[in-house]
Amino acid sequence: MTSTNAIKTVLLLAALTAVLLFAGRMIAGPGGMTIALIFALIMNLGAYWFSDKIALSMSGARETSIQDAPELHSMVERLAANAGLPKPRVYVIDNPSPNAFATGRDPHHSAVAVTTGIAGLLDRDELAGVIAHELAHIRNRDTLIATVAAAIAGAITYLAYMAQWAMIFGGFGREDDDGGGIGSLVVSLLMIILAPLAAMVIQMAISRAREYDADATGARILGNPLPLASALAKLQAGVQYRPMNNAKPATAPLYIVNPFSGGGFSRLFSTHPPIEERIARLRVMS
Repeated sequence: MTSTNAIKTVLLLAALTAVLLFAGRMIAGPGGMTIALIFALIMNLGAYWFSDKIALSMSGARETSIQDAPELHSMVERLAANAGLPKPRVYVIDNPSPNAFATGRDPHHSAVAVTTGIAGLLDRDELAGVIAHELAHIRNRDTLIATVAAAIAGAITYLAYMAQWAMIFGGFGREDDDGGGIGSLVVSLLMIILAPLAAMVIQMAISRAREYDADATGARILGNPLPLASALAKLQAGVQYRPMNNAKPATAPLYIVNPFSGGGFSRLFSTHPPIEERIARLRVMS
């Protein structure tokens, strides 16, 4: 990860944590902000140690053996050697939508997961390009950053749901004795709507910064940027035809392409950079 993107990512993670603290204060005042801060620290520590387990469990991935997937294991081992990394564990997600992601707190505690749908869509060179891209995330430590961001964003969304139910049952934003009920209600509604939106936008910015770097690093690991460019074009078409409807929004930034189908205005809020721009950058590298 370049130094510019590293600084940008640290600032964005700090902003994401700030949104979590704001949500805590809106729900329960200064005491709630303190609880949210403790919650954020615990979640970050937990995400550091268990980032791979969190992501793999949420995606429904299962570890596959060398006997079950010898070619995939051989490819991962060869490309990991090219990248100067220990071989990560290999997982498969039983889903016809073509996609892949990497996770883990560091290169010695990492994993690569691919869906069952990706093998039938990509040829061997294109799949190698995808694996190289995921290994680039491991080498750049993007996997830890993405999981921490997903954990905080999930907490913010959970707090917003709590606030919503509290409003329904009169425990949050209700009218008080000094007549500030309307103002409190407006602030409550804004928090419920804007806090998850802000978390999504910040998480999207983190994801976009890391994808460009991983594309470039992955192309260098493979030694040729064109297979990855071809794979990205096929994956975009494949996901539009078969979106990963059971994917969790908090883990969407982990995947090599956005697992949800969408176009037009929704692309402005995509967790990934435009595929066309990623392909163009890779072709320039060639």
